[in-house]
Amino acid sequence: MKKLVRKTIKVKNNLDARQIAYLVQCAGQFKSEISIEEEEKRINAKSMMCIISLALKEDDTISVIAEGEDEEKAVNEICGILA
Repeated sequence: MKKLVRKTIKVKNNLDARQIAYLVQCAGQFKSEISIEEEEKRINAKSMMCIISLALKEDDTISVIAEGEDEEKAVNEICGILA
């Protein structure tokens, strides 16, 4: 049975290209589907272009959402990079 894990955080830093690449690489290691949600936008955390399009800035409030077999670990890992 699949459930959804969601965690809401504040972004600690503006993200540069290197940090975004690291985030995408990290997300890509998980089997779960991982999304980042900000207001009405929900993007795939495994896509560099999607994350760039979100234009996350310091103190933005976002939700990290994962669904799949390693969802808990995925959410914690991604939140650890961003928060």
